[in-house]
Amino acid sequence: MNSKWTEYALGTILHMEKGKKPKKQSKEKADGFLPYVDIKAFEKGIVDSYASPEKCVLCNEGDLLIVCDGSRSGLTGRAIKGVVGSTLSKISADGLTTEYLRYFIQSKYTLLNTQKKGTGTPHLNAQILKESKIIVPSLPEQEWIVARIEELFSELDKAVETLKTTKQQLAVYRQAVLKEAFRDVAAKKTIRELSSFVTSGSRGWAKYYADAGARFIRITDLTRESINLKNDSIQYVGLPNIAEGKRSRLIQGDVLVSITADLGSIALIPPDIGEAYVNQHIAMIRFKNTVQSEYMAWYLKSDYGQKDLLKNKRGGGKLGLGLDDIRDTNVPVITDSEALKVVSKIDYKLGNCNQIEKTIDQSLQQAEAMRQSILKQAFEGRL
Repeated sequence: MNSKWTEYALGTILHMEKGKKPKKQSKEKADGFLPYVDIKAFEKGIVDSYASPEKCVLCNEGDLLIVCDGSRSGLTGRAIKGVVGSTLSKISADGLTTEYLRYFIQSKYTLLNTQKKGTGTPHLNAQILKESKIIVPSLPEQEWIVARIEELFSELDKAVETLKTTKQQLAVYRQAVLKEAFRDVAAKKTIRELSSFVTSGSRGWAKYYADAGARFIRITDLTRESINLKNDSIQYVGLPNIAEGKRSRLIQGDVLVSITADLGSIALIPPDIGEAYVNQHIAMIRFKNTVQSEYMAWYLKSDYGQKDLLKNKRGGGKLGLGLDDIRDTNVPVITDSEALKVVSKIDYKLGNCNQIEKTIDQSLQQAEAMRQSILKQAFEGRL
């Protein structure tokens, strides 16, 4: 640290003004009303409502805001001119430029977001922020540090963009492989004819949540390619003896289909799943001939299968699939030996693809860690 720099507890120079619920609010612009600045407004510039400024906290364009309530507590952003939303605070600090303060708070985001207060709606623990130590260089030095952070972030963003582009190219390649595999399909039959049953999980599983026990597969655990079984995302349930629990218990070879949210995400239950169940947003297909389960899963992931599966999707604003829609979906029927050959060919062609994607995901995680490292060094005076 530069010996000329002074270190403060942020709370000694910090100013926070919590937004208030306006007395009058409207979806449409009205005389004297200003944009109501919520998370969406400061993050994306999208204004959903307008408010009377009477007895409210006002913000000008460029002011720094921080989320104080909800799951994103600790998130900061620049304001547009308007009325500060009731879940936000306007924030500033004596002797600090807005951008220097913003990056400092960003360096504390993980801590602020994981150590919130409250059991219902979580709230920002402002005391953590106030007790944080911050070095205060001269204004020109602050501007240099911000410029250096942005320069390093820009280089990091370019690398991340390249990784994401490569990942998109892998998705295109993956579909090309599946298209080739299923280009010449045999006569089709409905899943109804080929399955033992098609069902979904039941509601009310929350009361069975536990710290250990059986694995509970939620719709957030399904990706376009597989099931996310990482330890940090696992939800467990106590072993339920109720009929609904027995009905939605998974076994190797079951094919899962998301029936809400990201419609048509497909996963195949691996042999090492252990005791596991699904929630009500996931359909479970158990084919009579389990030898062909992997073949059927690959088909449903292909553009052909997705077209057949999603043609009956229903609903207006919130699309969904019914279990009968899945039962009536057509899939190609071939012999067991032919199915095994198709799967073997797909596995061979996608083996390297999957390994590359795994490496990309690891690199993306490392990029986020690098971003935090840059901020840490910046506010320790080591850039």
